Amino acid sequence: MLTVEEALTAIIQHVVPGTATTTPLADSLHLILAEDLTTPHDSPPFDKSMMDGFAVASNGFQNAEKKTLRVLETITAGSLPTECIAPDTASRIMTGAFIPDGADCVVPIERVIFDETEPQDVTIAGDAVRAEGNILRQGILAETGQPLMKFGTLLEPQHIAVLAEFGVAQVPTFQRPTVAILATGDELLPIDQPLVPGRIRNSNEPMLVSQALRANATAIPLGVAKDKREDLRSHINAGLKHDFLLLSGGVSAGTLDLVPSELAAAGVKQVFHKIEMKPGKPLWFGQLKTSDHSCWVFGLPGNPVSSMVCFELFVRTALRKYAGWPQPAPQPTLARLTKSITVKGGRPTYFPCHLRLSDEGLEATPVAWGGSADLRSTADANGMCLLLPESRSVAPGDMVATICWSAM
Repeated sequence: MLTVEEALTAIIQHVVPGTATTTPLADSLHLILAEDLTTPHDSPPFDKSMMDGFAVASNGFQNAEKKTLRVLETITAGSLPTECIAPDTASRIMTGAFIPDGADCVVPIERVIFDETEPQDVTIAGDAVRAEGNILRQGILAETGQPLMKFGTLLEPQHIAVLAEFGVAQVPTFQRPTVAILATGDELLPIDQPLVPGRIRNSNEPMLVSQALRANATAIPLGVAKDKREDLRSHINAGLKHDFLLLSGGVSAGTLDLVPSELAAAGVKQVFHKIEMKPGKPLWFGQLKTSDHSCWVFGLPGNPVSSMVCFELFVRTALRKYAGWPQPAPQPTLARLTKSITVKGGRPTYFPCHLRLSDEGLEATPVAWGGSADLRSTADANGMCLLLPESRSVAPGDMVATICWSAM
């Protein structure tokens, strides 16, 4: 039985990044950049005004307290100037517009005397003029050929905006993984069916689909496989065509826990089975590898909270590695407990909790959790805290490692 750290190491060693491809900019949010990018042109690409006002030559104000200048034209954003500025002339200019030749200052509209009914003249005080005032020169923000964005960058909205500015319409990224999701068990009912004795609704499939989508994967639900080898086998074969296959249930030691043997029959080689943790001990991980395709397979426990926790720790790590993340493993954050809690058993426990950022830092409040079958309590949680067995009980104010479920 592996520790959590050993299992994460094994997953990271076995999963390889997907193929690099080009992705339309509009579809690249939350993908990983697959190569270094350089700046294709200067930013800004021309000298431009930072204010609405008047473009002037500062050398015409060296000894003048106030001057009245002749207005040549109005330059709007997107248009080009047609006149050069001389010491006795000015051009009205809008924010973002092209600076005309001869000008080295833009005087804000608030600092001039200007009558819209007589737009041929503008009066400007000398103390409102300074060389290079309110002008953004070409290339001052970025020069052609400079580094623009590094390999391994997780593309967030600000990166999308930068790529748009520089005309990167097709972005080199790692592929988004496809994840087939298969629930197993004769006891499972569709969610829209009434309960009957001995049956439960299939909550694991929609949960895992949602977790996969939140992890920026493409989720492919395969429905429910019965506890019969033929049915399970056909579902497994369909799932193995994708990058990942997640099965929930059938990986423990019961008479109908057929998943490991059927995976082996399909050519999936086991990497490990069982983790020293709670919940989630029965976790199974393996790989199907052929000459032209790999599929990584997780056999998740059937108990819903066990399945949820194993996804957040192990499946998410695998998806990140495939998607090109430089650091795919979970990055726990320390939080201060708000109430006492007792650890039961001899395994590390990942306890559902509510994380909240207060004035004193991150706080973790354990929810009223009844164990791996208690899915209801997780609706009050947005993460989990790690409770180690040697401590047995933890008091308010103690610091614990936490993992937020909503993080990418």
